[in-house]
Amino acid sequence: MAKKAQATWGGRFSAGPAGLMLRFSESVSFDRRLAPFDIQGSKAHSAMLAKVGLITRKERDAIHRGLDAIARDIRRGKFTWRTELEDVHMNIEQALTQRVPAAAKLHTARSRNDQVATDMRLYFKAACAEISAHLVAVQRVLLKVADKNQDVLIPGYTHLQRAQPVFLAHHLFAYLEMLQRDAERFAAVADHANWCPLGSGAIAGTTLRIDREFTAELLGFVDSAGRPRVTQNSMDAVSDRDVFIEFATACALAGVHFSRIAEDLILWASQEFKFIDLPDAFCTGSSLMPQKKNPDSLELLRGKSARLQGNLHTLLTLAKGLPLTYNRDLQEDKPPVFDSHDQTALCLQVLAGTLAGLKVNRAKCAAAVADPALLATDLADYLVRKGVSFREAHHAVGAVVKLAEQQRVPLDQLAFAEVRTVHPAFKSDWKSVFQLDHAMARRTGTGMPGPAQLARQFTRWQKLLG
Repeated sequence: MAKKAQATWGGRFSAGPAGLMLRFSESVSFDRRLAPFDIQGSKAHSAMLAKVGLITRKERDAIHRGLDAIARDIRRGKFTWRTELEDVHMNIEQALTQRVPAAAKLHTARSRNDQVATDMRLYFKAACAEISAHLVAVQRVLLKVADKNQDVLIPGYTHLQRAQPVFLAHHLFAYLEMLQRDAERFAAVADHANWCPLGSGAIAGTTLRIDREFTAELLGFVDSAGRPRVTQNSMDAVSDRDVFIEFATACALAGVHFSRIAEDLILWASQEFKFIDLPDAFCTGSSLMPQKKNPDSLELLRGKSARLQGNLHTLLTLAKGLPLTYNRDLQEDKPPVFDSHDQTALCLQVLAGTLAGLKVNRAKCAAAVADPALLATDLADYLVRKGVSFREAHHAVGAVVKLAEQQRVPLDQLAFAEVRTVHPAFKSDWKSVFQLDHAMARRTGTGMPGPAQLARQFTRWQKLLG
């Protein structure tokens, strides 16, 4: 049975699409979240059309009032989304045309191709700003935890084996560095999104005289000096999905950082470590074992990392084989982007909440860092300061460690006479190496976990994070 022609492009067709095709091709179920940006873009476009004389000021004002009314209806949940109109753009345009006859002129010199490209670039700028704010919130929580525990030392690990002592704050500051790089990546994505594609049309612009720079300024696509930033190639402007991929990359890499932080905290909260206690509000129990306290928030953060990587892979695969310019495949670029945005923002909020509620078990940390074997490298440095080559010193200390293991005593409990037999450079002061406060104080180089450097890093992060 013949269908009613599709209202937005039906002039070429004798019948509209089948119901199954409508369900298969619609995107309004997910792209309706672009409505604020679509309305913003339409207001700027109509203002430009009035400026160049393609519509009157009266028509422009009527269009703006209509768009503002639709925006209010959407915010209040009173707007009816129609699947047969396919997407957010046509839903808004059709509703506007019913209210404002002049809206029939709104699509002058505009295609859905450059319209959606503009909406998405506005969206990315807003999404990056939101995620950046969440990143700063997590960083501030980390800084607060570090500040509360400035004097706490823990073992640092390589290969998940105890390696050398570090301040807990130094370890937490490693997370700050990760998250700062994430913030810089999102800032770069926002900058790359800050170019206005509106006016590119479907592929080759328009024969009508328009003012793209004016539109760009109205929409905030400007550089640091306020100069408009306008895309320079109409074909690239409507087919480019680099910003989508870059945004998903930033989310995926942030997810990797969430996962690594989560893994450390899961280990530290285990009975085997017990360096920290996690807040009950972000843990769950077992349906069988009443004693269990499971770090579910952190385990889910690890799991979300895989989801974010999957979204990135989807976008890379989607874009890799498409000829220029627009292809309908690109409708599928939005669900992975929206999901990455939502999950990254949610992960950051959960991470902030978990960190804010954790408590450090100082006694457990002190007991773990008291292991003198953590200062074996310092003992090699002791020999180096006495003129022994590092390779020779390394070998000698290895022999001392083996001797302690054979006698089943801590490294610093070996008799000096026995240590002396390993290498003549060992002197009676050899045990001074195991004074933990002195060992930490020797770590004075930039980026090291010594007290002086730690104080500098506190100052640095307090300044950066406000």
